[in-house]
Amino acid sequence: MTTRSANLNPKPSMQSLAVGTSRGTPGLTTQTVQGRQFRPCADCTCSPGLLSRQGRRSSLFLRRLENTRRRSSRDCSTAIGGGSGQESVYSSDSLCQSTREVNTTERLLALRREMVKHELCCYIVPSEDEHQSEYVSSADQRRAFISGFNGSAGIACITRDLLNFNTEQPEGRSILSTDGRYFNQASQELDYNWTLLRQGEDTFTWQDWCVKEAAEMSRGLGGKTAKIGVDPRLVSHELVVAFNRLITQKAGEGADVQLVPVEENLIDAIWPKFERPPKKQLQSVIALSEDYSGENFKSKRSRLQKHLTKNYRNSGPLAIVALDEICWLLNLRGSDIAYNPVFFAYAIADSDSVTLFTDNALHAEVQRYCADNEIQLEPYDQFWNRLSEKSQKLDQQQKFLIPDNSSWQLVRHVHCNYKSVHSPIDIFKSIKNETEIRNARRAQVKDAVCLTQYFAWLEDQLINKGALIDEYRAAQKLTEIRRTQKNYKGDSFETISSTGANAAVIHYAPPKDGSSMINPDKVYLCDSGSQYLEGTTDITRTVHYGNPSQEEKDRYTLVLKGHLALERLVFPEGTTGFQIDSIARQPLWSQGLDYRHGTGHGIGSFLNVHEGPIGIGARPSLLQYPLQSGNIISNEPGYYKDGEYGLRIESDMLVTHSGLKFGEKRFLQFENLTLVPYCRKLINVKLLTKEERQQVNDYHARIWSSIVQFTQPQSITFKWLKRETSEL
Repeated sequence: MTTRSANLNPKPSMQSLAVGTSRGTPGLTTQTVQGRQFRPCADCTCSPGLLSRQGRRSSLFLRRLENTRRRSSRDCSTAIGGGSGQESVYSSDSLCQSTREVNTTERLLALRREMVKHELCCYIVPSEDEHQSEYVSSADQRRAFISGFNGSAGIACITRDLLNFNTEQPEGRSILSTDGRYFNQASQELDYNWTLLRQGEDTFTWQDWCVKEAAEMSRGLGGKTAKIGVDPRLVSHELVVAFNRLITQKAGEGADVQLVPVEENLIDAIWPKFERPPKKQLQSVIALSEDYSGENFKSKRSRLQKHLTKNYRNSGPLAIVALDEICWLLNLRGSDIAYNPVFFAYAIADSDSVTLFTDNALHAEVQRYCADNEIQLEPYDQFWNRLSEKSQKLDQQQKFLIPDNSSWQLVRHVHCNYKSVHSPIDIFKSIKNETEIRNARRAQVKDAVCLTQYFAWLEDQLINKGALIDEYRAAQKLTEIRRTQKNYKGDSFETISSTGANAAVIHYAPPKDGSSMINPDKVYLCDSGSQYLEGTTDITRTVHYGNPSQEEKDRYTLVLKGHLALERLVFPEGTTGFQIDSIARQPLWSQGLDYRHGTGHGIGSFLNVHEGPIGIGARPSLLQYPLQSGNIISNEPGYYKDGEYGLRIESDMLVTHSGLKFGEKRFLQFENLTLVPYCRKLINVKLLTKEERQQVNDYHARIWSSIVQFTQPQSITFKWLKRETSEL
């Protein structure tokens, strides 16, 4: 991977860039209202898709459109910095694309004034909540508020120049660090106050940047202490330990840099000045039947206690902080965070009891369930008091067990010897039992029926009826179809419904207003999933309803070859996802191509769609967690050409025993659970080996036999399914 240095000089305003470049219909100008950009034609229908179906899309118009878009892309990527000339900052081929840029000038000024009160030179704003959740409630989206960037991963760092003694108008710099999934999105959403730091590509990290900025200010003031502040509830203790080590290594002589806890969250302090802050919505909690969990709570608690006794001598209580771990252990589910069936809670597991700390409403049925299972109930905030009390009662030999993802605040409340461990519950829940596996297969059949209906409907609307359907409306239609399934509890994440260049934005979410019209002459990528009582799904298929280019077909086929190679893999027990990531990338690597995201992630059982600790990718942490029989994991290689198109194929796979052994070592394999066809139009059969062609044909035959029984003969769904699953 090529490494590029970030340009940390303040970049030009994206507002000023937009005025000078033709991103909209000629003759229309951008208007700025209350810090947001709008275009008068935001609700018009002059997209390329509409023009083609009205017969008014002339070759001259197309040439002008393409030239304008390419010129705009080059100008913007060059001005913003940190990107090559071939990368487009604006991945959209809609003529009337509304931007989501937020002017953060006043927000940053208000934050820096709060930093003055706490004598901070730098303030860190993480993405996570106090449970270290990847996806958080709207009330916890502090980083999105201060930066304008809405991706699920990233961290914002804001400095206040200590050499500027004007406390009313403090100045400073601000960076947003995120990974390759969000480079494109962040470039669109950040305004001129921010510099994008690209994880894995820039030569330094956000931690390096904070320490360097603080050290320079400290030396400039003759060694005065420069404080870097963070809410101790929102960062893990492990991150704090690593950060303090970095300060020791890199602050240098003459500088005094300290990382300090700031218990008053400074974003919460300024949020009401700009808008009404969202409130946490505590929803009701349900008990999950053993018909879906496959194991009752008492059995899970017994397993947990045996594991702790066996592996940790003189162990004390175990603090449980991850929301999905609490839900899995207690066989409870909630809906406090969109798309995630979890609720806000902490738990402490003692040798003979489990205490649940939550403020959520528990109906009589759930209260009876807790009483029958001897689950003690206490208010959410009481967790901190109980943490301190229990830690003080331990004898000198005992150690409080805390998960390695515990917050800094949790460690500060444990007044005794503690031991940081990886929560065994994280491992337990990643290995599905027979009931969960059986239900996962049922959930995949349900979702395959829905996606088959959806893709057939979309093709019929776009091609046969010439309808105008935008990305957002299409995603809503898919949700409507899924609602017809029994035990459907909602989507497992926000549907990525993306046409043309928008498909190159890896985690694109179509806006409700100003969404692009789906152009049948362009690639369409749909990444979506469902939450059923039976299980969680996450499926991506890329389709084309017109005539794809040879390049699109060839690169789709390279992605498919990697997808198939990973699915065919047979590997010994003890193998990690880190070790097999290159299998899926090899066909692309052979052509000098790659993608900027992991190849796979664990999937929960009616739980979070992204489930640890396993995964397939290049993250070193994955080396610690080998794949095991019973894991469900995604297989999702892709390729993205910024400004033009994106390709991804994602299926959910079950890890199973292959029946092979070498001595005492058993071998594992994958079973593809997903039952949605690949796109025939995008497959270049000449690039497939005989083995790969047979693999596709066998897979499509299995899909046909599994799904056809749920379709009506002569229906558009039946005809679409028959065509797409016919032999190559």
